[in-house]
Amino acid sequence: MDERISGIATTAGDAAARQTCRIAVLVPCYNEAAAVAKVVADFKAALPDATIYVFDNNSSDDTAAVAQAAGAVVRKEMRQGKGFVVRRMFSDIEADIYVLVDGDATYDAPSVPKMIDLLLRDHLDMVVGHRVDQEVAAYRAGHRTGNWLLTTFVATVFGRTFNDMLSGYRVFSRRFVKSFPMLSGGFEIETELTVHALELGLAAAEVKTPYYARLEGSTSKLNTWRDGFRILWTIVQLYRSERPFPFFGAIGAVLALISLGLAIPIVITFLETHLVPRLPTAILAMGLMLLAFLSVAVGLVLDTVTRGRREMKLLAYLNHRAPGDERRRADR
Repeated sequence: MDERISGIATTAGDAAARQTCRIAVLVPCYNEAAAVAKVVADFKAALPDATIYVFDNNSSDDTAAVAQAAGAVVRKEMRQGKGFVVRRMFSDIEADIYVLVDGDATYDAPSVPKMIDLLLRDHLDMVVGHRVDQEVAAYRAGHRTGNWLLTTFVATVFGRTFNDMLSGYRVFSRRFVKSFPMLSGGFEIETELTVHALELGLAAAEVKTPYYARLEGSTSKLNTWRDGFRILWTIVQLYRSERPFPFFGAIGAVLALISLGLAIPIVITFLETHLVPRLPTAILAMGLMLLAFLSVAVGLVLDTVTRGRREMKLLAYLNHRAPGDERRRADR
């Protein structure tokens, strides 16, 4: 995974390549009437040929009407949660390049042509907008700390990772979007997107982009503690499903150590007296050791299953053309 700066040069060839692609800007929204018109206008100016889709997630304000008046294609998703909205977007929208951005006007629209050009030029599958805050109010202290902790945790569990794992500003290739088996329903969707790229070893990069404070009248829907724990739980679940042998092996190791801790005094007493005075403890130690072996065996079996699932995801991914293939075919 590469990290690039936002000053990537955009050439005439890059602009021409971009114009041959169908670009969809996907904007999930919940009560963003104060900001969504600016988001639509900014991305229309940055990508004149793109289609802007605003998916309204049961807003109680005028988000849908404001977005439609600004020129966006407005659709609805009734299941509450950002993950459900993104799942619907990825399922319903047909395009060659997908831009995912929040509807709160905190992300920098002028950065998007450079992100798309990088994706096309280097044949990437995901480019993440690494947020560089321009105002003190852009990042709450709890969010900054939580993002760092979760990013570090993912780096420890899954290896190399991104510097801004929870960024909501991303550009995707079609083959990433159409092969992504989305499961989450809330704000943990960014974690799932990141882990999917890491697990399959997909080509990805980061581009530093300005990050601004919310507009007046726009409020964050993210709860630092609740959503932070949900994201952490998602990482644990993904680790269990994508790394079953280390996960269940660690559980087996802990059970085995507890079993040995209980059994060693009993064995010493038996060697000295030829008696087993604490029979219930001996039975507990034996049971824990059996559970330890069972946990390791489960990890081995699930590891084989996971390898098969990973192969199926790769086959689904390879079923789609790489970014820019349509343009190269047309040039021939």
